[in-house]
Amino acid sequence: MELIEALKARHSVRQYLDKPIEGETLALLEKEIAACNEESGLNFKLMLDENKAFDCMFAHYGKFKNAKNYIVLKGKPSENFEEACGYFGQRLVLFAQQIGLNTCWVAGSYNKKIPDVMGVEKGEELAMIIAVGYGENEGKPHKSKKAEDVSNVNENSPEWFKRGVEAALLAPTAINQQKFFFRLEGDKVAAKCFRGFYVKTDLGIAKYCFEVGAGKDNVRFI
Repeated sequence: MELIEALKARHSVRQYLDKPIEGETLALLEKEIAACNEESGLNFKLMLDENKAFDCMFAHYGKFKNAKNYIVLKGKPSENFEEACGYFGQRLVLFAQQIGLNTCWVAGSYNKKIPDVMGVEKGEELAMIIAVGYGENEGKPHKSKKAEDVSNVNENSPEWFKRGVEAALLAPTAINQQKFFFRLEGDKVAAKCFRGFYVKTDLGIAKYCFEVGAGKDNVRFI
């Protein structure tokens, strides 16, 4: 499955089968997490068969089921920490889809009072987590804004920019707010976010999706 296919097929899933992640699938996921950590300088961690994160009122309200495996997005604070967590977290989300797993970004519907369980080290910040596993279903598409709402795209825009914007519209965002904007300036792209919840993380997610659609070699962010 190509990345663009994974992006189109992937939807948030909150109900999972009671089936462990193991064997080659586990090895591939752990290898990709290590690669993201190496490239980003972050310290993401995979938690397996861990029941405490979703044992809280907010998780029950969020209708999570058998969510016992998740990726902890954490690392040392920096100016672009949240955006980097979004960018590399979405890279993992699409990779998981490619190897047959389902995912859900989780910002508030989990127990944040267990940093020791999640292995959050001294001097690190916890951004959010990503539930991962074998879904009971493949989820459903989210409602989306129009390309003109989130970019300066027009009929004269290059095809790679149009593809990038359409891919960014497939990005998961907090409460489906899609508070990002991509502006083509010459042959470069300026990406920004507006005020809202978790918008910096959302921008990182959207930028990764934009690259998937446009082709990374075509994109130079400013």
